[in-house]
Amino acid sequence: MSAHHDNVVDAESVKKQTKAYLKVFATLMVMTVLTVAVAYMHMPPVMAIGIALAIALFKGSLVAGVFMHLFHEHKAIYWILFLTVAFFLVLLFWPTLSQWNQRHL
Repeated sequence: MSAHHDNVVDAESVKKQTKAYLKVFATLMVMTVLTVAVAYMHMPPVMAIGIALAIALFKGSLVAGVFMHLFHEHKAIYWILFLTVAFFLVLLFWPTLSQWNQRHL
């Protein structure tokens, strides 16, 4: 029986992944502090919510990309993800568009 298996992970790749995970952790902590700082700034609510959502989008994409390994996937995954977001936006804004259309008839 061979001493080397295909699914064995070498120590160098573990160190590399650990380093990447620690960088992501540090980035997420900084972005969380930034989100809390935005909450304490005196700005219009729409602007504060927009900034907080942008930070949350960045944090979510970082988690999905690194921890769910989406940064290393094929183009088909990105197309499926894009279609999911597009359909979500259509479903999200459908009631608003139908209400707007009824008011202007």
